[in-house]
Amino acid sequence: MTSTIETRPSLAQRLRGMRMEALGFALVGASGVVVNFGLFWILNHVLGLAPLRSNVGATAVAIASNYLGYRYWLYRDRDAASRRREITLFLLFSGVGMAIETGIMEFSQHVLGLGTSLELLGGKFFGLVVATVFRFVSYRTWVFKAMPELEDPGVVQQAELLLAAEEERPALAN
Repeated sequence: MTSTIETRPSLAQRLRGMRMEALGFALVGASGVVVNFGLFWILNHVLGLAPLRSNVGATAVAIASNYLGYRYWLYRDRDAASRRREITLFLLFSGVGMAIETGIMEFSQHVLGLGTSLELLGGKFFGLVVATVFRFVSYRTWVFKAMPELEDPGVVQQAELLLAAEEERPALAN
């Protein structure tokens, strides 16, 4: 009987796996950025809403589109046992991300005095970058959690070996 010892993936292996996840996160996020910036521009310049209102409205729509991308594409294999919990945490962390983004944009406008259209977009972009890092860590850690792993693999392997041994035993005659 041979025994295999399973080890945890190395840090390099985990980082390689996270790289693919980060790439998927970036793809979904990029679609959200297009929605966010496009709608911000329309709300602010076409409809004439104030930058703060335009940002909140555009970000809220982008959050909804991103949730669909994350849940049904990037994290489709993750535990979705409690959808209410997932959506609540997603909205909570997205709201914090929106506050980070909007706060940085407002800081650049009202404290730094950057008010032209290009400067507003620059402040919005910088806020979006900071908020994206926060969202990535929050979503992968608390919202779209990995499926719980089975108990100790050694115990599972031992149980499978015992079951196989039981099946190989000749049946006792009555």
